[in-house]
Amino acid sequence: MNETATLWWDASNSSIRYIDQTLLPIDYTITECRTIGRLVTAINRLEIRGAPALGVAGAYGIALAAHVCQKSDLHAFMADVHRDAETLRATRPTAINLGWGINRVLAKIRSSPDVVSARMTAIAEAQAVAREDTACCHTIGELGAALLPDTCTVLTHCNAGSLACSSWGTALGVIRSAVNAGKQVKVIACETRPLLQGARLTAWELSKDGIDVTVITDSTAAHLMRTSTIDAVVVGADRITCDAVFNKIGTYMHAVCAHHHKIPFYVAAPLSTFDTENRERDVIIEERGREEVTTMGNRTFVPAASAVKNFAFDATPLDLVTAIITERGVLRPPIGTDLILSLKSTQ
Repeated sequence: MNETATLWWDASNSSIRYIDQTLLPIDYTITECRTIGRLVTAINRLEIRGAPALGVAGAYGIALAAHVCQKSDLHAFMADVHRDAETLRATRPTAINLGWGINRVLAKIRSSPDVVSARMTAIAEAQAVAREDTACCHTIGELGAALLPDTCTVLTHCNAGSLACSSWGTALGVIRSAVNAGKQVKVIACETRPLLQGARLTAWELSKDGIDVTVITDSTAAHLMRTSTIDAVVVGADRITCDAVFNKIGTYMHAVCAHHHKIPFYVAAPLSTFDTENRERDVIIEERGREEVTTMGNRTFVPAASAVKNFAFDATPLDLVTAIITERGVLRPPIGTDLILSLKSTQ
């Protein structure tokens, strides 16, 4: 099974290169990003998306900010880099990994003796973030694969695959690892309205790998659970607090249905996705533009006079979660803050 890198640092011209996810599955296009403004646009437009991938993008974003800044005075240089960091951080308020990646590289360059050293350190640390993310996804995949029956049908929502990470994936990493281990896994991918990340991205990834995948409308999932078609649900996460999992809108609906039908509901996510400082009530749920709901292609499907609510994420209480699969082990709720802090401290 071939691994596809989602985004990487191009040392030949000091730029970020990435797969433009808005063009899939029709066009596979590698886009080059040389400015912070272009990176902000890429994140806002979901050309780059997925919690771990945003963490890598945040890390590379600081490397890019360090490269493009022409200040020779270290204090002035750091001020510019921090300004760019805050611009990047504001693009996706719900996904915690973006800020995590930004903070990690900022912390690494803070003690640099000069600008040249800071630039080199930023690039090295960002590349380390990407490498570690790939290794982390493989570990999550192996741990999660052990939870799946030898023959099973798995429901997943949105895209938590290689496109949402540096490569391999979290939820899809579990599926890939299970298939590699010889298990017979079929996947049901929810289309994931309004931007169809399941239909466009998850189906593209799994089809490319030769994994059996069927796309359904989001509202079909409950019917399949009731008719005993689904053996497990595996999703990713954009933020996990001590009381809730934040993931693509619609995740909570699947969790409620899975709980009712006694189907295991697994969340696959790295420890960098855990938020030990906030609870559900403290987290901003991102709302996106009306046009994502009202239009598709050149057609408009909602009357101009009708209001639209377009939440990007929802929160699933942890009592609906069977287990959270991390790179440090499989955690079963309730999950205390002290446990997460201790796991993070041993990384």
